[in-house]
Amino acid sequence: MRNVRNVVIILALAAAVAFLPAAGIGATFLSWLLGVAFLAALAWFIARLYREYRLTLYGLGDRNRGLLYCAVGVTVLTLTATRLMWETAAGTVAWFALLGAAIWAAVYVYRGAREY
Repeated sequence: MRNVRNVVIILALAAAVAFLPAAGIGATFLSWLLGVAFLAALAWFIARLYREYRLTLYGLGDRNRGLLYCAVGVTVLTLTATRLMWETAAGTVAWFALLGAAIWAAVYVYRGAREY
C-alpha cells in the first residue's frame, strides 16, 4: 500500500508540472535549489574531511601537497568545462589529457604518502 501511495504522489506532481500554468518555472527553481543544497553539502563534507586529515596533508610535504591541490583544481575546472570542451575534437583530447594528468598526480601523491 505504501508503494502505491508513493507512485500516486509522483504522478500527481508530474501532472501538476505538466498541466498547471508556470509550474515548469517552479520545478526548475526546485531543481536549482536541490542542486545548490547538494553542492553546499558537498562543500561541508570536503571541509570536514580537510579538518579531520589536516595533519596527514601537512605530512605530505610542500611538493606533494601542492601537486595534490593542483590535481584537485585541474579536475574541478576540467569537469566544469566538460560541455564546452567536448564541442571540438581537440577539446575532447585535452579533456582526457587533463583528467589523466590529474589522476596520475593524485596516484603519485598517494603512493608517495604510503612509502616510508
